[in-house]
Amino acid sequence: MSSPIQQPPRRHSYSVDDYYRMAETGILRAGDRVELIEGEIIDMAPIGSRHAAAVNRIGNTLKLGVDTQAIVAIQNPVRLDRYSEPQPDIALLHPREDFYATAHPGPADVLLIIEAADSTLRYDRDTKLPLYARYGIPEVWLVDLDNDHFMIHREPQATGYAQRLTLESLARIEVPGLAGVTVDLSGL
Repeated sequence: MSSPIQQPPRRHSYSVDDYYRMAETGILRAGDRVELIEGEIIDMAPIGSRHAAAVNRIGNTLKLGVDTQAIVAIQNPVRLDRYSEPQPDIALLHPREDFYATAHPGPADVLLIIEAADSTLRYDRDTKLPLYARYGIPEVWLVDLDNDHFMIHREPQATGYAQRLTLESLARIEVPGLAGVTVDLSGL
C-alpha cells in the first residue's frame, strides 16, 4: 500500500494592496501590530519601555541634528515593493513638502533606517536587514538593547550589507546622506 505524497502547507502571498484591503474590511484591525514582509503578514512584538525609550531618544536626537534637512519617521511604513512594507522603528527620509501624504516612502526616499532590538534581534538582523539591503537602503543602524551593541550596516548588496561596524563610542555618529551632520547618542 502506498502512502500519499506529503505536501508542505500552502502559503498565501499577499500584496500591499491585499494588505490594505484586509485593513479596510476589518480583517486586520487598526490596533494590530503587523507588517508585510515578502508577502507574509508578520506579527510585531509588543514595545517594551526600554525599546520605546531608545526609539524616542534616537528620534529626538536625530530630529535636533537634522532639523529640516530630513524627515524623522517613527514606526511608519516604508514600501519596498508590492510585497513588502515594513515598519522600521525609525526611518530618516529625504524631505518632501507633503511629508509623504500622497504615498508612503519607497527605497529611494530613505537615507537611513534604524531598528532597535531586544526580543526581535534575530528577526531584525536575519530577515529585515537583508531585505533592506536588497532594496538599496544605503545604511541601517541596528541597536542591540540586550547586549548594548550599536551596529552600522553599509554598502547594500543583493545578499546583505558588505560593511558592518560595531561602535564603541556613540559620541559622534555621521548621519548618512547629510554632509557634515552628526548626532551624539552617548546617552543611549
